[in-house]
Amino acid sequence: MPADNELLMKLAQFGSSGLNSSELEQAEQYRKIRIPRPLIMINSSTSGIVAGSMRTWKAVEQYAAERSLEIDLAETGSIGLSSEDPVISVQLPGRTRIFFSRITEEKVSSILDDLFHQVVPEQQVIGQLRQDGQEAWKDVPFLDEIPFFALQERRIMKSCGIIDPFSLEEYIAGGGYHAFLKTIRSYTFSEVCELVSESGLRGRSGGGFPTGEKWKAAYNTSSDQKYLVCNAEESDPGAFMDRTLMEGNPFQLLEGISIAAYAIGSNRAYIYIRSEYRDSIRRVRSAIQKLREFGLLGDNILDSGYNLQISLRKGPGAFVCGEETALIASLEGRRGMPSSKPPYPSTSGYLGRPTVVNNVETLANLPGIIGRGPQWFRETGPEECPGTKIFSISGRGSLSGLVEVPMGTSFDTIINRIIGGVGKGRELKALHVGGPSGCMVPAELMDIPVT
Repeated sequence: MPADNELLMKLAQFGSSGLNSSELEQAEQYRKIRIPRPLIMINSSTSGIVAGSMRTWKAVEQYAAERSLEIDLAETGSIGLSSEDPVISVQLPGRTRIFFSRITEEKVSSILDDLFHQVVPEQQVIGQLRQDGQEAWKDVPFLDEIPFFALQERRIMKSCGIIDPFSLEEYIAGGGYHAFLKTIRSYTFSEVCELVSESGLRGRSGGGFPTGEKWKAAYNTSSDQKYLVCNAEESDPGAFMDRTLMEGNPFQLLEGISIAAYAIGSNRAYIYIRSEYRDSIRRVRSAIQKLREFGLLGDNILDSGYNLQISLRKGPGAFVCGEETALIASLEGRRGMPSSKPPYPSTSGYLGRPTVVNNVETLANLPGIIGRGPQWFRETGPEECPGTKIFSISGRGSLSGLVEVPMGTSFDTIINRIIGGVGKGRELKALHVGGPSGCMVPAELMDIPVT
C-alpha cells in the first residue's frame, strides 16, 4: 500500500491520534490547515455555474498567469447562499479562509489585489472560516456569527462549500470513512439496523417512515440477493437539497450508502439520479472511481470479507419517478408508474428482491449516527422526529438558498431570522411548503414547528 494510503487508513481508523510529526503535517495539508501557497476555491456547483462561476474561474487563472503567481485553484460546492453566487473563498498561508460574494469575472483582479496586500474589500466579504492555529482577519465576522449561519445547525451540510468534493484525501482527513470502517469491523448487520432505529432517523422524503424499521424488514426477508437504492431523483420543483449534498460532498453520501447496504446484507447499491443533474453525476462518478482505487469499494473491502458495488443509473427526470415503486419500475427498464402496496419494496422490490430505497439526505445522516452514536443524533430536534432537515428556500426573500435547521424549528425562524424576511416594501402572504402535492401556509401560522 502506498505511503499516502497508509496515512489515510490511519486517519480513517484513529483520526490524528498516534501520527508522527511528518504524518501530522501531511494530514494538516489534506485538511487545508497548513498550505504552502495561496488557495482559491470557487463554487462550481450548479448554482455557481448558473451565476457565472466558470468565467470567474478563468479570470482567476488569467490573474495568476499574468503575475506569475503560484496558487492552488480548486472546485467546491455551495455554502447554501445561492443568491450570493458566484461565491469564492481565499486562504493565504497562515491566515483563515475568507469568503466573498458575487465575484464575477470583472471583480477578480480588484478583490485579489486587495487581499494579497492584506486589505479586505468590505462590500464583497461574507465572512471568515473559524480555523484553529490560523491568524484571523481583523474586523471580519466569522461565518458562524452571521445570522444566516448562526441560527442553523449544520450537520450534514457542514463541509459543503468548504471542502474539495473531488478529494478523497480531504474527506478522510476530516473524519470521513471512520464510520464505515467501524461498521464493517465492529457490528453485525442487525446491530447496525438497531443503532439506526435507536437514533430515531426518519426518511427525509415521502412519509417520514422510520429508517431502521425499513432496513429490518429487508434484512429479515430471506433472499439470495438484496438491493440498496439511493433515490436522487429529487423531482419536486425548486428542491435542490440532494443536488447540493451530491455536488458539495459526494463521499459523505457514498459512505452512507455503504453503511446502509451493509446493514441490510446487500452487496449491490444503485444511485438513481435524474439525467439533468449533470454536475452531480460528474462528481459522484469521480468519487466512486476514487473509492474503488483506494479499496473502499469492490470485493473483500479492506480484508473485511464484505463486498459492495455502487452504480449510477440515470432516470428521465419524470416527477412520478420520485415515488419508490415508480423509481424501481424505471430502474428495471419499465415505464415509471407507481404500483399498489403491499408488497412493499423492502420485501419485494427491484427484480422481485428485498430492496431498501432511501433518499440522499437520509443516507447522508448515517456517517454521523454511526460515528458519533444514536444519542448524539437525538440531541437535536424533538423526541418523535430528531435530527436536522435541509430546506431549499426560493421566492421573494432577502436571500435564497439552502438552510439546515433542527427539526422543530419554526417557519418564522427560517424565514424572518435566517434569510432576513421578504425584504423592504414587501409583506409575506404565504409560504408554499413542499412540491406539487404540498400546501400553502398563511403568514399568521408562521410559528408552526417543522417536523
